[in-house]
Amino acid sequence: MQQLTYPTLYQINTRVYLGKLSRNRGTVSTLDDIPECDLDALAEKGFDWIWLLGVWQTGSVGWEQARSSSALRREFQTLLPDFSEEDIVGSCFAVVDYSVHPDFGGDAALARLRARLNAKGIKLMLDFMPNHTAQDHPWVRQHPEFYVTGREEDLTQAPWNYARRDDSRGSLILAYGRDPNFPGWSDTFQLNYGNPALQEAMIGALQKIATRCDGVRCDMAMLILPEVFERTWGIKAAPFWPKAIRAVRDAHPDFLLMAEVYWDLEWTLQQQGFDYCYDKRLYDRLREGSVRLVREHLTADLDFQNRLVRFLENHDEPRAAEAFPPEMHRAAAMITFFSPGLRFFHQGQLEGNQKRIPVQLRRGPEEPLDEQIRDFYHRLLACLKDDVVCKGAWRLLETVAAWEGNDTFAHFIAYGWSRPDGARRWVVVNDAPYPGQCYLRLPFPELAGRIWRLQDRIGSAVYDRNGDDLLNTGLYLDLPAWGYHLFSIDEPVPPPARSQTRLSIQMRRNRNPKTKNDPTEERAGLPRVQRG
Repeated sequence: MQQLTYPTLYQINTRVYLGKLSRNRGTVSTLDDIPECDLDALAEKGFDWIWLLGVWQTGSVGWEQARSSSALRREFQTLLPDFSEEDIVGSCFAVVDYSVHPDFGGDAALARLRARLNAKGIKLMLDFMPNHTAQDHPWVRQHPEFYVTGREEDLTQAPWNYARRDDSRGSLILAYGRDPNFPGWSDTFQLNYGNPALQEAMIGALQKIATRCDGVRCDMAMLILPEVFERTWGIKAAPFWPKAIRAVRDAHPDFLLMAEVYWDLEWTLQQQGFDYCYDKRLYDRLREGSVRLVREHLTADLDFQNRLVRFLENHDEPRAAEAFPPEMHRAAAMITFFSPGLRFFHQGQLEGNQKRIPVQLRRGPEEPLDEQIRDFYHRLLACLKDDVVCKGAWRLLETVAAWEGNDTFAHFIAYGWSRPDGARRWVVVNDAPYPGQCYLRLPFPELAGRIWRLQDRIGSAVYDRNGDDLLNTGLYLDLPAWGYHLFSIDEPVPPPARSQTRLSIQMRRNRNPKTKNDPTEERAGLPRVQRG
C-alpha cells in the first residue's frame, strides 16, 4: 500500500472495544470476532491506520498494583458508578511479553485481523514500550543486569522510585520505570540502556513486533535518548534509536515508527529516524487559547511539520469534548487536523465522549451520543479524504486588519493547500471567543482577471469573488466566535454573456466593510457568506 503524505490514524483501546463487543454479543469476543461492518466503517471514514492499544501480554503484578492503589480505585469508582473488581485488568504498558494476549485470540488472531485491515487499505499500528518492562517480565529473573539498580539509601529516600526484589539468588533493589519529572510507575522496572546487551535485546523485541504489524507507536521515546537517560539515571548510554530503526528497516523498509515525545525533542527524534512525533505543543497552545503562539508554531519549517502527529485527545489526555467548550472544540479541530502531519483521532472522540478511560480498566461508562459533534467530525473526515489536503502543498496565509483600529484580525489562523493542477483549499478560523473581521491575503497570481467561486466544503456558503480584488485587497471575512471556513476554489466562473462587466464593477464598488446594513456581498448581488 502507498503511504500517504498526511495519513489519518484511529486509536482503539483493544480491551475496552472487545469488552463492549463481548457484552453486546453475550459471549467472550476476540480479534477474530470484530465485525466486518466495523472495519468497513473505519475504511469509509478514510482512516489509513488503526492503532490497537494494549494487545500484548501483561502479568499479575500490574493487575495487583492496580487493585491495591487507593488513588486508582477512587478514580475507577468515580468513573464507573457500577464499578466492580472484574473491571480492573492492570496497565497495558506493563508488558511481560510481546505476543498477543490469549484473551484476544493470540498472535494468529492478530495476523488474521491485520490481513482483513490491509485488504481494506488500512495499516495496523501496535505499541512498543522501550523504557521499561513489567515487574514480572522473564528478564527480571533471567537478566537482572538489564535493569537499573539502586542502593539501600535510594530505597529509603525515594521508596516511590525503587523496590526490593528477592529471589533464590538474593536481594536486589531495582528502579521503577519513570519520567524524571514524576514518581515511578510502580508496576514496571526501568531498563538500563547503558548495557549494550540490553540494547541488542530490545532491538530484537522491536524486530519481533515488526513482523506482526505495519508500524509502532513508541511509548515515551525520548526517555532513552543518551542525554535524557544520563540526566535521569547518571548512566552513560550509546544512542539506541538510529541502530534500532535501521535494523527494523533492513527487514521491513516501509515500516512506520511514531514517537510519543515531549520537551521540544521532536526534531531530535525525527533526525534519528522516526517518521512522526507527537505535537503536544500545538495541543497545549490551543487549550491555553494563545493564538499568537499557535501561529508561531505553524511557521516552523515544513520538513519538521510534515512529520508531526496532530491530535486533540488520546488515552493520556482529557477528552476533547471535556477540555474544550463545543464551539472552541470545533475551531481547535479545524486548526489541528488541517495542519500538515499525521492526523490522530481517539476512540470515542468522534461521538463526543467526555470521560477518559484509565488504561487499567477494561470498560468505560456508557455515554450519550453528541450528535452535533458526530456530524461535525463526519464532515471533517470527509474533507480530510480530499486528495488536496492529503497530498497537496501547504502554506500559512496572512490576515490583515479589515479597517483601521480593528485588531480582531490577529485572532485568525489561516492557511491554504494547493495542487499543481490549480485545485486549492483555504482554511480560516477565528480562534477567539468573540466575533472578528479581517482581509485574507491570497498570494496566488493566477487568480487575476477572472471571477472565482468559493465554496465552503465544511459549511454551506457559496459565493463568487473577483480575482483582482482577492489579490489586491484580499478576501473579506466576518466570522463569529470560533467561526471557521474550509473554502475550495478550483475553477473560474464562466463569464455570463452580458453581465460580466457589470458584475466586476459592482464587486469593486463600496469595499468598506464598515458600511452598516449593506453588506458587500448583497450589494454585488451575490450570496452572503454563511458562517461556519
